[in-house]
Amino acid sequence: MTSSPTTHDLAVDAVDGMEQVSGTHPGYRRAHARGVCFDATFTPTGAAAELTTAAHLQQEPVPATVRFSNSEGNPHSPDGRRSGRGIAVKFHLGHGVDTDLVAVNLPVFVVSTPEHFVKLLGALKKDPHTGQNDPALLGAYIKDNPEAIPGFTAAGAMPIPVSYGTAKYWAIHAFRWTNAAGESRYVRYRWEPAAGLQELSPEDAGHQTPEYLTDELTQRLLDGPVRFTLHVQLGEDGDPTNDCTKAWPAERTEIAVGHLDITATSADQEHWAGQVFDPTRVTPGIDLSDDPVLAFRTRAYAESFARRSHGG
Repeated sequence: MTSSPTTHDLAVDAVDGMEQVSGTHPGYRRAHARGVCFDATFTPTGAAAELTTAAHLQQEPVPATVRFSNSEGNPHSPDGRRSGRGIAVKFHLGHGVDTDLVAVNLPVFVVSTPEHFVKLLGALKKDPHTGQNDPALLGAYIKDNPEAIPGFTAAGAMPIPVSYGTAKYWAIHAFRWTNAAGESRYVRYRWEPAAGLQELSPEDAGHQTPEYLTDELTQRLLDGPVRFTLHVQLGEDGDPTNDCTKAWPAERTEIAVGHLDITATSADQEHWAGQVFDPTRVTPGIDLSDDPVLAFRTRAYAESFARRSHGG
């Protein structure tokens, strides 16, 4: 009898698969390889205080570090590609305690389990001679796993942003909030840019410099902070908490729980390049949902960190 792969085995297979898709780039993350960090302040609105005891969602502002990135594992891919973008926010709660919120510019993910993620990476693997993947393999994967269709549909339509500060980002997973009375409910997060959604045409994007998103945001900050508002969708009975390929109904109640003001490029980029922004790093008042992809991410991140921290 063949035993099921362990979480560690799956993490190794996942990172191996990322390397087969994007190549191996020593010292870089296996996904979201190229990014830049910024100093920020998060100011809660107070709207979440009755729903969770989480320290950063009460009344007082907290400092934060924000990492914007492109989703690809190749750090040399130009910004003008139609590709995923990410925002990872590390809230500094004091006394050396942090909590992280990691989001991407897709409302749902393309796989519902770690096993499917490994299979998808196999379908995306590039031919070593041509450097291209086989569309037939990806088509076969989607046919066998139709839950991937909403995510791939969204990926195909994702805009090429004018700025990291003019894109919308979703945390894709559900989390459980608990208040001081011990009452719990599930939520999903979304960042909305105060500047509004602004995108480039593929033609205009092709004329941009390879790292225009970093340069643009640095220049934009000269005119003042770049703001995002954190919106939270409140789940109801029956809304899936264990499947990040499924969106919740649009009519669910939403609240604005805080404003993120990005103020300057972080001084020590080398330090932050070596840090991990982990969506499972939560704080009292917030717990992980039963989403297996969410739980798996910390093992995959650890495997990626181990390789890059040892020069791989």
